[in-house]
Amino acid sequence: MTTVTFRRTAAAASAAQVSTPTAAGAGERRQPLRYLAPNWFAAVMGTGIIANAAATLPMQFPGLKGVATLVWALAALLLTVLAGAWVLHWRRYPQEARGHGLHPIMMQFYGAPPMALLTVGAGTLLLGKDIIGSTAAVTVDWVLWSAGTVFGLMTAAAIPYRMITRHTFDPDSAFGGWLMPVVPPMVSAALGALLVPHTPAGQLRLTMFVACLAMFGLSLIASLVTITLIWSRLLHHGLLPAGMVATVWLVLGPLGQSVTAAGSLANVAPGVVDDRTAAGLDVFAVLYGVPTWGFAMLWLALAIAVTRHARTSMPFNLTWWGFTFPLGCCVTGSTALYQHTGADLFAVTAVGLYTLLVAAWAVVAARTVQGVLRGDLLRPVR
Repeated sequence: MTTVTFRRTAAAASAAQVSTPTAAGAGERRQPLRYLAPNWFAAVMGTGIIANAAATLPMQFPGLKGVATLVWALAALLLTVLAGAWVLHWRRYPQEARGHGLHPIMMQFYGAPPMALLTVGAGTLLLGKDIIGSTAAVTVDWVLWSAGTVFGLMTAAAIPYRMITRHTFDPDSAFGGWLMPVVPPMVSAALGALLVPHTPAGQLRLTMFVACLAMFGLSLIASLVTITLIWSRLLHHGLLPAGMVATVWLVLGPLGQSVTAAGSLANVAPGVVDDRTAAGLDVFAVLYGVPTWGFAMLWLALAIAVTRHARTSMPFNLTWWGFTFPLGCCVTGSTALYQHTGADLFAVTAVGLYTLLVAAWAVVAARTVQGVLRGDLLRPVR
């Protein structure tokens, strides 16, 4: 059993991706697949949420759907390339691949591949249907949603189990990455709502709906426990190491996505459950969604303040993708609340946060491309 001191381990993990090139580093760049880790799929998540959030934004602008469709296509391409590269990585370098699942920091990011699958699948149904047709879009979404859901349920159970049985974590070890393994079922719940109308009526549709509700609860409770640990860690031990500050933003993911899930499931409840239950879910979408949205806005303010405080010492690494997908979840959550309340506050907030999301994505995407070309992001996790 490994004892994990967060400051030492996290610093090593992030330093491994931003160190100055050496002779060994040059050799690593000649084997770019050798150290391909699951956290790379965060780029698919962060790109895909740009498209998905745009598709449902309360205020549509000329050309927005066309641009969103192009972004979805880019996310789909990234997913295809990374999935193929990851398969090759496992075949050629199984020792390194298994090492990621044993590393106390990197294992958390096994939640990224299932969420990447789910995000691209939803984008296919929302935007890709205009290109490949509705029937094909539904089929693709079913395949990606099913694969992402199974993978996500596995990470939600396996990673905490491995943390319990293989590592001992110090009180200052909690960080935003601990949310990554338990959030995928919430994404499945929110995006599974899109497939409920495409499920055969009767018991199959009811089962799909109830399964999404169950995954909502599974992920929500696990996330609330973890967020409490993260809050306590920040209060008692101060700022995270500079290379991991961006993970503070990950807390926005389950908060915003749970609001989205509550609203989306309430939208499709009529005709699946009885009228009384459907009406209750509609009320729940507001009574749960508004207070949770309020806490998300508080956390967003804290995340911005913490990031500004540490900005001069933050090295670029793949944790910066944490600025994108969680923020996108707040956009979709705000949109869901606008749909259920009609309050312009949520529509304006959704558009404002979407603008911030696009700006963050542009910066992180540019830095990622630069890091790939220089080879700084293709280094081992130590």
